[in-house]
Amino acid sequence: MLTTSDMQYSDLPDVALEISPQRVKLILFDLDGTLVDSVGDLAWCGNEMLRRLDMPTHDPQAARSWVGNGLDRFIKRVLTGDMDAEPEQGLFDRGKAIFVGLYAQHASDRSELYPGVVETLQRLAGLELKLACVTNKPEPFTSQLIAAMGLAEFFELVVAGDTTARKKPDPMPLHYAADYFGFGSQSCLMVGDSSNDVRAARAAGFGIVCVPYGYNHGNDIRESSPDLVVENLQQLADLFT
Repeated sequence: MLTTSDMQYSDLPDVALEISPQRVKLILFDLDGTLVDSVGDLAWCGNEMLRRLDMPTHDPQAARSWVGNGLDRFIKRVLTGDMDAEPEQGLFDRGKAIFVGLYAQHASDRSELYPGVVETLQRLAGLELKLACVTNKPEPFTSQLIAAMGLAEFFELVVAGDTTARKKPDPMPLHYAADYFGFGSQSCLMVGDSSNDVRAARAAGFGIVCVPYGYNHGNDIRESSPDLVVENLQQLADLFT
């Protein structure tokens, strides 16, 4: 695992000396909040679902704190306006059917790549590194969004939220990716934006690098103690080039 306990998060020159490109063979990227700012589409679909259910809509920015634990939990948060509350089952079933239909048509209308994503993936793909995407977003929304954002060419493997029996923060999706490529945990690095990514990486024995701009329920990702926080993904590429 990467060790950065004696370094400042912003001390990238020193960190670059600690991270050995020869040791890291596989980099796994989270999708929403790490590569793609997808809140615009999620918020629009959520509010349109509420309108069709004759329910009050939310400030679109509220969706930023609701993303990250899978589609069902996001829909429940939209329906209740609460992080953990459970809507009535019939309401949830109706809402989910509406939301899924909407999101299938509008998953990338308002979504945008974060700055430097394509350049970073291009730089890393030019090295002897395997790149994969591991997300809690279900298929086929995952592949649809990746293709719409022009990222499909960079990933040999995509692990969606329903690829394995459990999703992040469980380590199963990360182990699935490592097994696919035949790498041990010491050769794997997770890149994400949330405590779920940190917890999954720790449980899997992977290194974990996080960006501070994503969806972490309004909490500073540094509070989750990843190995390293980079301000943007190009700083991640700098560690390997």
